[in-house]
Amino acid sequence: MVENTSDPLEIERCGQQLKVLADPTRLAVLRLLMLGPCHVHELAEQLKVEQSLLSHHLKTLREATLVDADRQGKSVVYRLSHEVASTSTSTSTGGGGGGCNSLNLGCCELSFDLSKKTIHTKGNRDV
Repeated sequence: MVENTSDPLEIERCGQQLKVLADPTRLAVLRLLMLGPCHVHELAEQLKVEQSLLSHHLKTLREATLVDADRQGKSVVYRLSHEVASTSTSTSTGGGGGGCNSLNLGCCELSFDLSKKTIHTKGNRDV
């Protein structure tokens, strides 16, 4: 018999983060941020979404502690939070920056094929 030693609170937290990741736009944002920090207007342009809608998604990602925001003058730069940015030793440039090759949610790890140039979001738009 295998004993369950997982912390119920950690499982709940991971479940909430996975719910946040169920949205294709939020997944696309995280995939872009895996390449490095990005200004809000750059994310909106890359994803072809209205900035107001993107702001809603970014707020949700911040509340889930998946991304961090830094104000630079009138603009805001987003990056993966240090808690979830996972790098390999061969490509490490520091958590939260570029070179991230997976997201560590604590209970599981999510990775994307970053060699692909397109991101599919709702409506099957290629970005």
